[in-house]
Amino acid sequence: MPIPYRDADDLNELGAAGYLKIEPSSAGSGYLGALFLINARGEPIEFTYNRIETPHTFLWRQADIRRHAERKLTASLLMVCPRTPRILLCLAEEVGSELFCQDIQLSIPVCRIAPAMRATAFSGQETQEATEAFEPMHLFWFPGRPQHDSIERRLLHELTSRGLLVEPFDRAAIGLKEVYQTKDATAI
Repeated sequence: MPIPYRDADDLNELGAAGYLKIEPSSAGSGYLGALFLINARGEPIEFTYNRIETPHTFLWRQADIRRHAERKLTASLLMVCPRTPRILLCLAEEVGSELFCQDIQLSIPVCRIAPAMRATAFSGQETQEATEAFEPMHLFWFPGRPQHDSIERRLLHELTSRGLLVEPFDRAAIGLKEVYQTKDATAI
């Protein structure tokens, strides 16, 4: 006969957090991207990835190439990801404010994260917030910061208290490296 129990750490109702990782490809012109979903415990739920080649041409400004790549890559990841996270987190050094303030509109809160000691450009459309996690961080929310009693805010609090505000970006980078080094090596 099973022993009745209740999981004291039942966080399933908080849903998933999405981590958008965009980085230049080491193989040449282009960018790699991943949308990594985890639950409030930090357990992986989904890993969606893609890459985009960028043109080598004098007709494009470098900033426009990056913005174009961010928009196309993000749209492709959002289109194929089978689950919708409660919040989407991204690094401000990788994703400009234009991506979600002007180019792509989401129905969930988006948060760009930057270390407090680093100067970071942000849009007047974003709501700025500071957090005292393991390392002080600036959070730039669009379209606005989740309410204090919301599920999204509880999810962010759980992630922060478990040291998961920025760590999943490292796992996403490792996943991209593993996927594309393996694929590129087999193509040779």
